[in-house]
Amino acid sequence: MPASYDVIVVGLGGMGSAAAYHLAARGRRVLGLERFGPAHNLGSSHGGSRIYRQAYFEDSAYVPLLLRAHELWEKLAVDSGREVFIETGGLMIGRESSAAFAGTLDSARRWDLDHEVLTAADIRRRFPTFRPAAEDVGFHERRAGVALPEATVTAHLELAQAHGAELHFAEGVLGWEADGPGRKAWVVTDRGAYTADRLVIAPGAWASKLLPDLGVNVTVERQVMYWFQPESGVGPFSADRHPVYIWEDPDGTRIYGFPALDGAEGGAKVAFFRKGVPSDPDSLDRRIHPDEITAMSEYLRTRIPTLPGSFLKAAACMYANTADEHFVVSQHPDHPRVTVACGFSGHGFKFVPVVGEILADLATEGTTKHSIALFDPRRVRV
Repeated sequence: MPASYDVIVVGLGGMGSAAAYHLAARGRRVLGLERFGPAHNLGSSHGGSRIYRQAYFEDSAYVPLLLRAHELWEKLAVDSGREVFIETGGLMIGRESSAAFAGTLDSARRWDLDHEVLTAADIRRRFPTFRPAAEDVGFHERRAGVALPEATVTAHLELAQAHGAELHFAEGVLGWEADGPGRKAWVVTDRGAYTADRLVIAPGAWASKLLPDLGVNVTVERQVMYWFQPESGVGPFSADRHPVYIWEDPDGTRIYGFPALDGAEGGAKVAFFRKGVPSDPDSLDRRIHPDEITAMSEYLRTRIPTLPGSFLKAAACMYANTADEHFVVSQHPDHPRVTVACGFSGHGFKFVPVVGEILADLATEGTTKHSIALFDPRRVRV
């Protein structure tokens, strides 16, 4: 007979690693399965940094989850002894009507979040690396910062194992059943077969392949992250002086970026937001092309002119997008033994700790105290 567990977690990236930890910490017998290595760079939970912000232009319904995520990041840092989050403050720049500004401001007012509204002159004075147009305005929040993806995943994996979870790496899942013999869930991998009372499936960019009957079209986009050595040196871009940021142009183009977290050798990271190309996760183009570097450098010169001093490196990652760009976090509509987390659409990592908590709730209790109606897969079933 195959080995049996209380819960099998498929996928140990950001969401799956957090779920494995929360489940194991509740005393469940957990098996975690990951096709790559621990805290790998082949999915979406890598790149050294992710923006965390509390005021949320995507939908103000996310705010309570963000506040809980902040609490859990603080706990994770204490429990793991790892630095997993750095508070830097955050700046949203755009015209008054832009989503980056107007949507964020509306969210802050709805939830009474601490914030400041800045004129273009205020931005230039407070954060002199930026060159906003006279018509631009800024939204600044102190509690924003940088989530460290590899450190967060590693911390969750280590704590999951400390609580007794069994984690298998370099083991690809070939298929699963929700109501196997003995009314157990079954998972078949390239090494063997396992059973459990419940499954949690957090497949990242492989959602369409592992959850073909979910009824949600999750598409994958290739995205590129860039690191530059600023002309002025990293001093003005240091984490104690420079916020994380999102900048929206009048045509809707957005960039996002970070302070220089690793000193002169690491440079400062920046990327376009949602300017990717459709891709297959199993054949992703991981090469960085010269025209991509040139396009980013030229774009920055009129907005953050000292940033593109010299190109250091770049890396490809993936967004797994739903049609409305909201997440899927739910029990599977057709398989109550299965809990799913996918379609995080390029803005999900900041929720990792609380999504792990929600997945553990759903897998053990069938419900959660958190409001997750926005993430019901039936809203976008095709």
